[in-house]
Amino acid sequence: MHAALIIDIAGTRLTDADRARLAHPLVGGVILFTRNWRDRSQLQRLCAQIKRVRRDLLICVDHEGGRVQRFRTDGMTHLPPMRDLGRLWREAPETRPGEAALAACNAATAAGYVLGAELRACGVDFSFTPVLDLDHGRSEVIGDRAFDGDARVVTVLAQALMHGLRLAGMANCGKHFPGHGWAEADSHVDLPVDERPLEAILSEDAAPYGWLSASLDAVMPAHVLYPQVDDRPAGFSRRWLQDILRGQLGFTGAIFSDDLGMAGARRLAGRELTYTEAALAALQAGCDLVLLCNQSTQQGGVALDELIEGLARAYYEGRWVPDETAEARRRALLPATPALAWDDLMCAPRYRHALELLP
Repeated sequence: MHAALIIDIAGTRLTDADRARLAHPLVGGVILFTRNWRDRSQLQRLCAQIKRVRRDLLICVDHEGGRVQRFRTDGMTHLPPMRDLGRLWREAPETRPGEAALAACNAATAAGYVLGAELRACGVDFSFTPVLDLDHGRSEVIGDRAFDGDARVVTVLAQALMHGLRLAGMANCGKHFPGHGWAEADSHVDLPVDERPLEAILSEDAAPYGWLSASLDAVMPAHVLYPQVDDRPAGFSRRWLQDILRGQLGFTGAIFSDDLGMAGARRLAGRELTYTEAALAALQAGCDLVLLCNQSTQQGGVALDELIEGLARAYYEGRWVPDETAEARRRALLPATPALAWDDLMCAPRYRHALELLP
């Protein structure tokens, strides 16, 4: 079965309802938030509970650094925003050309390693990072989450950060394809629009996805409308996901939808979709996995149950065909090596050196 759904849970331990949802064969993973965190020991127990339901469940989190970091206490390193790595590239003193860029890349690798190693020591498999958006100085929701405004700088620093993640045994996810940095609206509460032509987007914001096509394990499209390219937002657009991302740019990894609970995620052809309709639209456009977040705390998680039941009904009625290749891409994101225990990580020379390199 193609386990296409990534869902959330309400608290710091699993409930019977959580277990029932996570055991469903259409569910492929869980995304954690700050409400699921009390301390490291609790998070380790929670992750162990999840894996006891199904070993193949992918435990995910948005943990980028800066203002998007879900776990911040009990010894977790406060990672810098990615803009700090871009500033290190541009502003660090150097005696020879290129020294600042190399120092910034080394710091980015260190940040990726610390991020991945700490999460894995707590039982988390995967973080939705790095942000590949360009900082055009227009989008407040992106802002300092972006490395830089130059696609070349973003690409090289993201490559370095992804190398650090790999050293920690964690896969990566570039976001938000083809770029969220130009559109000013926040897709959490509105549908942003980027009016630029395809050529401008490909030459600037989408360029890192082509340059990193051999390195990216996963991509998350933006809940942004690009009307000169398609009349559907990128996450619902076969043109963006199949023709451009996979066909033109050569990407072969997993494609996640962004959170279908966001306002920008369910608006299509002038109307608001149900969660099931949005999930089907994303899957049929080319997403391998769809996220529905922050619903377990609302009305006992009825929206999650409706989505699971709705996708199952679509399968039985022949309106959705599970994809074995998509399922293989999901499973490829699971760590292939054992994680260091926290106490061992704290003593590891690579980890201690990485901490010293952070801006």
